[in-house]
Amino acid sequence: MLTRAHIDRVVAAALEEDAPWGDLTSEYLIDEISVARADLVARERGIFSGGEVFATAFRLTDPRVEVELVVADGEWFDPGDVLATVSGPARGVLTAERIGLNFAQRMSGIATLTGLFVAEVAETATRIADTRKTTPGLRAFERKAVRDGGGRNHRYSLSDAVMAKDNHLAILTRDGASIAEALQEAKRRLPHTAHIEVEVDRLDQIEDVLAAGVGTIMLDNFSIDELRTGVAQIAGRATVEASGGVTLETVRAIAVTGVDVISVGALTHSARALDLGLDVHIDTH
Repeated sequence: MLTRAHIDRVVAAALEEDAPWGDLTSEYLIDEISVARADLVARERGIFSGGEVFATAFRLTDPRVEVELVVADGEWFDPGDVLATVSGPARGVLTAERIGLNFAQRMSGIATLTGLFVAEVAETATRIADTRKTTPGLRAFERKAVRDGGGRNHRYSLSDAVMAKDNHLAILTRDGASIAEALQEAKRRLPHTAHIEVEVDRLDQIEDVLAAGVGTIMLDNFSIDELRTGVAQIAGRATVEASGGVTLETVRAIAVTGVDVISVGALTHSARALDLGLDVHIDTH
């Protein structure tokens, strides 16, 4: 999903936003022949993500700037670790610094938070997945960061699968049709390859949804006891997803109920940027 062309397009837009008419500070304070060497350094522990995106910010600013990635996407690092080295014309290094850092900090923050959730469900069969609660225009970047943290991606967009939520069901059944009838009618019109997921918020909705032959049932904002009951009721007839208010403190208890997937919007909408810095080397000799 995150292609080189997509990275170039988004990073170029970010660079243009940051320096629409050039970098006045670097152009007027730094001479044209100055060269800079710098390290991307971790200030805290985390999982790295966005290495290629970081490098692209410098390449698009000045192709003469070289970036060497020391740590690969998906690897844990500790405070003080050098994640990448940057060298080349000083103006280019300084102009691209903030945009490169913004992407690396944001993506590494998402990867790190995802890694913490994944660790909490270790030794269970439950997968941690993201949601569509992403930053507009940056979904492919944030989804890549989730994968780097060991998580899975939910449907990428509205075009990828049918996912009937509470508002869809309310409209579908407004004329008195049962959920099963409404879903079966929709299935008759859908391509046979389309996956169907349905969100339920009550246990008594499950049998109707199962009768429609859907592939996944989302148990939304269920208590732990309700999740356990729902898993037993579904009994392998559909993939079971749990969602709604999932935190690091609750995710393991949710996993041990036997759900197949836990979707966590917080992975992308609430992850904080990781503290990374670009430290320039000063040659005193």
